[in-house]
Amino acid sequence: MTAVVDAVAAGAIGDRVWLYSNYHCNLACTYCLTESAPGVARRELGAERLLRAAEQAAGLGFGALGVTGGEPFLLAYLPETLARMADVLPVVALTNATYFSDERLERLSAFAGRPVSLQISLDAAEPDRNDLFRGPESFRRVVEAVPRIVARGIRVRIATTEPAALEPGAMERLCALHRELGVPDEDHVVRPVVRRGRASTNHLGVPVGMAELPPELTITAEGAFWSPFAATVHGRRLDTDLLVTRTTDPLRIPAEAMIRLSEGRPAGDDATLNIR
Repeated sequence: MTAVVDAVAAGAIGDRVWLYSNYHCNLACTYCLTESAPGVARRELGAERLLRAAEQAAGLGFGALGVTGGEPFLLAYLPETLARMADVLPVVALTNATYFSDERLERLSAFAGRPVSLQISLDAAEPDRNDLFRGPESFRRVVEAVPRIVARGIRVRIATTEPAALEPGAMERLCALHRELGVPDEDHVVRPVVRRGRASTNHLGVPVGMAELPPELTITAEGAFWSPFAATVHGRRLDTDLLVTRTTDPLRIPAEAMIRLSEGRPAGDDATLNIR
């Protein structure tokens, strides 16, 4: 066994390595952790680094990969790169699903038969409520894209972020909608807004630190972080309070640092907020 396998088995660190493929986005959501928007610094890892990190993660004993941003699918090479990464380890990619033209949907066919799932953001069953936080036309584009992705045999998870308390019946209506779109209840994730990035500027969500976040090795172009909720941007500057190492290649260096940081950490501190 490697040290990573032992640490994962003991619950000291998560078995998924997260990769921030980029930080730019076609949307500018009110509570975005990374202040992503069109025109921001891209902070792009690149296809070769994504593939190398996948191979190194497998070699160390990690069991899965996650790709997030920004909007990862703004990168033209991403569908083929995700398919190659999935030949190494199972991959979940986070997306707002508002950028899937017919041509882009067709390129998702590269995922056929491979362990790739897409986690798509949808916050409400009503367009006005959803688009209040995510931008005009976001709802329409998502509800159009999800059934077409599901029809291609690609697993879809719906991620709902709650920026404020929901009115009675709102969650029931949202669950009815995701079932109608072809996404079962077990693939619906609900979590609070984390008060970092643009959410901090707008005084939304719950404050978090190392104690509230499960340790999941997260790689960006500028360093390795404690969690995908840690590699955030505020005031256009990358937050470094939860930075693990500046070195990310080879992956062994931040992985070993994560294990050292997690030693002696009480179990269960991260379980209450469902921040996963």
